[in-house]
Amino acid sequence: MSDATLENDVIEPPCSKKIKIEEQNENGVSNVQLELKDFVPVKVLNNNTNRKTVCIQGTFRDKSGVALVLLEKNAFKGEELDDKGYFAIDTKLRTFFQNDIYGNFECYPRSEINGVKTTIIYPATEKHIAKFSQQEVHIILETPELYRKLTLPYIEKEQFNLQWVYNILEGRSEQDRIVYDNKCEREGFVLVPDLKWDGITKETLYLLAIVRQRGIKSLRDLNESHLPLLKRVRDEGKKAIYSKYKVCGSQLRVYLHYQPSFYHLHIHFTYLKHEAPGIHAERSHLLDAVIDNLTMSGHHYQLASLPFTVREMDPLFSSYESDGHVARVNQPDK
Repeated sequence: MSDATLENDVIEPPCSKKIKIEEQNENGVSNVQLELKDFVPVKVLNNNTNRKTVCIQGTFRDKSGVALVLLEKNAFKGEELDDKGYFAIDTKLRTFFQNDIYGNFECYPRSEINGVKTTIIYPATEKHIAKFSQQEVHIILETPELYRKLTLPYIEKEQFNLQWVYNILEGRSEQDRIVYDNKCEREGFVLVPDLKWDGITKETLYLLAIVRQRGIKSLRDLNESHLPLLKRVRDEGKKAIYSKYKVCGSQLRVYLHYQPSFYHLHIHFTYLKHEAPGIHAERSHLLDAVIDNLTMSGHHYQLASLPFTVREMDPLFSSYESDGHVARVNQPDK
């Protein structure tokens, strides 16, 4: 989930030979089995050496359409740092060099703890390809006037399909992943593990609260009437996370993105120890600060200028570029 339509995918444990994704059809959601041995790599879209992630564009044999495969090295789990995990008798070391008290090696632990988190988007659209491609990023300060003139028309025209959100809220998909469910249509929400989290490793805890109320696209739509909803998400979300994962509320980073990756209000819960993508100042707004701003001024987010980042392959960048508010890093030759 979250940042983009990785939303539809349901990932099985890394040791699985098959990856199960959910594909929407006319009758609802049906499972499609894909095997990585049938994936034909075509192009590396992004190789992030800091986060140990890579996104590869390709195709599946005997299937039409483009596919994206995202691979991510898993975080270390505390319970595997013992003589049954990385220090087990069958763990092997490859020596690079040894010099006095220093040694440099490569460790080969048993396969059960050496999985790679794998996400598949199939069939992928041009929007997905743009989203996961490495590209130049810019910061734009969006005034209320620019929101109405440029951003809102983009949202209404270009946003990702939200059917995957409605599948969760209406009980048609991912019900076994739900951590907490408040069914009140006005103030309720569903709390589920974000797609970027394996749902197990406490050190990288990352959950998403998806509100049931429709029509709230982003931070820009929030006003004082939404305060009960926001407080409920904050308080009940923290309580549910402590109950299941034993992470207390003071160790959670609870925030909204602007711009969000999809335009149905959702709120992120991450472990403070985990440096999750999108937590930086140019995009992240702490929920407590949002609640405080709306308490002081009910229309704060309709009146404020809000910064956001935009990438050069995003159609929203083209809108701001055409209007003279931003320029590409490398201008094409005239």
